[in-house]
Amino acid sequence: MTRASFGERAALSLLRRIDPERAHGLALHALKAGLAPAPGPLTSPRLATELAGLSLPNPVGLAAGFDKNAEALGPLSRAGFGFIEVGAATPRPQPGNPRPRLFRLREDRAAINRFGFNNEGMEAIAARLEKRPQNAVIGLNLGANKDSTDRAADFATVLRRCGPSLDFATVNVSSPNTEKLRDLQGKDALAALLDGVLAARDGLDHRVAVFLKIAPDLDAEALKDVAEVARSARIDGVIATNTTLSREGLASRHASEAGGLSGQPLFVRSTQVLAQLSRHLDGALPLIGVGGVGSGEEAYAKIRAGASAVQLYTALVYRGLSLGRRISEELDGLLLRDGFGSVAEAVGTGRDAWL
Repeated sequence: MTRASFGERAALSLLRRIDPERAHGLALHALKAGLAPAPGPLTSPRLATELAGLSLPNPVGLAAGFDKNAEALGPLSRAGFGFIEVGAATPRPQPGNPRPRLFRLREDRAAINRFGFNNEGMEAIAARLEKRPQNAVIGLNLGANKDSTDRAADFATVLRRCGPSLDFATVNVSSPNTEKLRDLQGKDALAALLDGVLAARDGLDHRVAVFLKIAPDLDAEALKDVAEVARSARIDGVIATNTTLSREGLASRHASEAGGLSGQPLFVRSTQVLAQLSRHLDGALPLIGVGGVGSGEEAYAKIRAGASAVQLYTALVYRGLSLGRRISEELDGLLLRDGFGSVAEAVGTGRDAWL
């Protein structure tokens, strides 16, 4: 079983003493300098996963937000993840919201961020994606500029520019940190937005899988609407979920900070939303489970609730970059224990427990 090395544990201890956003920047610099685990993605007949036409060595992916500007594609492709999502990218560069805008909630194994789609813009990101490693599955989270007069069009613009270098793209209408962005999750607005994105996808010279990322704060009726739109559109899957505005049950002194909450407290709600979507979609589209994944058991729970793959990010802050490979190892053992020959065989087998 892969364990965090002494060096990784020491680095984590040091980074936790530093302002969270500065610590994140230092972690990216360390990655680019080669000072990070690089065992490559674990795979096995049980872990190998087909997701919306993508062949993944394992179903454990890195969520968007860790590498916003696609700066560390090479090192991340060797860190053990089955797939990598970078971004979010917007058409024009934007600084995001004022600092401080990232907070560790150590007692809760969580984080709150209100970044506001800070990134270097699609031109800089596209240039890096053009030099991407070809032996990895890489996607981009699509975003909209805060001051855009047509946010729906921004998503298609970013896909047209960056799509030639992507395996998948995620339509992110669920960030709580851009005012009124979540309004695009409404049934009619979402259908129109997806039509524009898919038209942009059709103009590319290869097929890019398009996923929709939704919020965990949707009510039952809104979830039904999302499922209906997802079924009728030509998208390839749904990512459930983004961060939450809920603050229920938190112990940290930072609990009242504005922004999206991620990490362990999100696990139950995000898994419930995942299970409900799985029931509504009934196998029509694959799901990717995100929110509170920090162990093989939690990844396995997402899969049994209806996910074909999972993503993580916040847990890396507390357990290190090698966690991705450790989760794959644990998941492989759990599949073997329960007699599943593949991830696909386990998908949805425990869904009713979350409904």
